[in-house]
Amino acid sequence: MSQALFAHDALLPSGWAKNVLLEWDAAGTLTAVQADVACPAGIAKANGPLIPAMPNLHSHAFQRAMAGLTEYLARPQDSFWSWRELMYRFAQKLRPEHLHAVARQLYSEMLAAGYGSVCEFHYIHHAPGGQAYANPAELSECLIAAAQDVGIGLTLLPVLYQQGGFGGQAPNAEQARFISSTDWMLDLQVHLRHSHPQHAGLRYGLAPHSLRAVTPGELERARRGLDALDASAPIHIHIAEQEKEVADCLAHSGQRPVQWLLEQQPVDGRWCLVHATHMDAAEVAGLARSGAVAGICATTEANLGDGIFAGVDYLAQGGAWGVGSDSHISVSAVDELRGFEYSQRLRDRRRNALASADQPDLAERLWQEAVAGGARASGRAIAGIAVGQQADWLVLDTEHPNLACRPVHQLLAGLVFCQHGSTPITEVVVAGQTRMTHGRHARSAEFARDYRAALAQLLAA
Repeated sequence: MSQALFAHDALLPSGWAKNVLLEWDAAGTLTAVQADVACPAGIAKANGPLIPAMPNLHSHAFQRAMAGLTEYLARPQDSFWSWRELMYRFAQKLRPEHLHAVARQLYSEMLAAGYGSVCEFHYIHHAPGGQAYANPAELSECLIAAAQDVGIGLTLLPVLYQQGGFGGQAPNAEQARFISSTDWMLDLQVHLRHSHPQHAGLRYGLAPHSLRAVTPGELERARRGLDALDASAPIHIHIAEQEKEVADCLAHSGQRPVQWLLEQQPVDGRWCLVHATHMDAAEVAGLARSGAVAGICATTEANLGDGIFAGVDYLAQGGAWGVGSDSHISVSAVDELRGFEYSQRLRDRRRNALASADQPDLAERLWQEAVAGGARASGRAIAGIAVGQQADWLVLDTEHPNLACRPVHQLLAGLVFCQHGSTPITEVVVAGQTRMTHGRHARSAEFARDYRAALAQLLAA
């Protein structure tokens, strides 16, 4: 049974279109997208212009509960590494019911902020101290249930984490909840595919945590094992986030992290390299050429003092990219896009840094490319309002002060670069179903209540 909607304005992959008729099937897949047509009798009309929902390509859900708790000077040279110590300590307190409550709150916030889907880089697998749960998928299933409760699309990426640093360094005690063998991880993949089969709204992939956390041999074994299950499954990896990581990789292998990965693994469009903050010119060119997606998490990268991604050069070479909210100190698609652009402006001291002669409309370029790259990283059909893609979109309120009186081609600039008070996103549709109206989910009160209860326990002395 099909459904239909008529929009006076809609942002399609080819650009803004007028008088667009959309049809989708019971699974939420678009079966027809026709522009410049009259509205058929009896067809519902959208309450405003439509733009594609944004995929969030990098999330650590549990870190939502610690957002804002590390903003004090822990040591004279505070850095990512000192933040990581605090994060590890916080992670020890987490129980399954906490993760479920935190993830539901977070995922509902993502919907309200313009995200229609999330890639969950999930690395807490075991009980405190590293003891295995009777059900190895205990915490994975908490995330699957949370996404289902909220109605957001999910690409679940169980993380392979095996050592404390390059050269087989032993993990520390606070990493015990993350540690697993390659065989355990592949068994988990099989388990999940049987207990919670993939469907249009759920996809599985794999996340080798980083080159420092997985040996070259085990990275190869894990990839080959994943290929045997699903040769198109997404692979995400943290890489070159910190200068120390680059220096350690050089000392251990004689190569920089992105350089090593591009030479040692068949990096292509199924890969997402998260952060890739510190690359030289050859690595920028190689990553762009590979077709892999660069995962930009501008708010977290700024919060942790990571550095600035080589965005101008990378985009000029046609590199694919998308955005993620990572540690969730901000959960806002527009914050990530604006933060990415502003990082380039601050570095280069010029405006509209990521626009080009061919694509002068900066906000439209950012939104369209982030949607396309995020869809590729998700391994799901969420690449915009087009036939064969999932019916995921946002409805904009053109009466909102940030958008009022603007021609349609300036609406995205108002959304991304004009932020005053409430959001102009009035509805969020995922798989053809309205999940959020005026920033409210039908179960928002329940999610908030359970989140507060979980937070009270997590923050107790």
